[in-house]
Amino acid sequence: MSFSSVFPPRRGRSHEATGPGAPAFAAILCGMGQAALWLVEDWRGEALNPQGLAPFCDPDRLIVVHAADQTEMLAAMEEALRSGAVDTVVAELSRPLGLTEGRRLQLAAEAGRSLGLCLIAEGAGSNAAETRWHCAPVFDPVFDPAADPTAEPEGADSTLQDWTLKKNKSGTLGAWRVRWDGEAGRVIVVSKPGERPGAAP
Repeated sequence: MSFSSVFPPRRGRSHEATGPGAPAFAAILCGMGQAALWLVEDWRGEALNPQGLAPFCDPDRLIVVHAADQTEMLAAMEEALRSGAVDTVVAELSRPLGLTEGRRLQLAAEAGRSLGLCLIAEGAGSNAAETRWHCAPVFDPVFDPAADPTAEPEGADSTLQDWTLKKNKSGTLGAWRVRWDGEAGRVIVVSKPGERPGAAP
């Protein structure tokens, strides 16, 4: 299965991402559309700064909304998806999503032709999600700034990541090592060190 057949995830659907690299995954998706909405609950101590996502998406096209709790946040997500006013809606969930809630998000995304993404804790996925991704940064032995502070990552400007498609209602599963190319504005699939040309057997 090719990476391009599953990424970016299908519009008109709601998806899930988990793992320490999930926020970067979400930011990249936000950058692929014209406008995006990012929902968080008020009780969270940390605050999302759109300027911090600038390597992945235009902060001026990202609206951050604080909700009182997850119920209010899901209601706002559903309304935003159904309206089609933004291309991507991201919600940081603090508890598992119920099947009914998940189905409502799917129907809303389908109606608005928008892309929904729920950032979830590991093991907290919903059966209603179209896809579920696990995203994690990885150490790249080819780019080790500790060993060579003057080194630059090849053709990229951000952290190497492993993205694993753990659930896919429309096809098979897969895993890829990727890097975000900020200049080109796209995700590049890279070979693992042992698979690169000239690598030792």
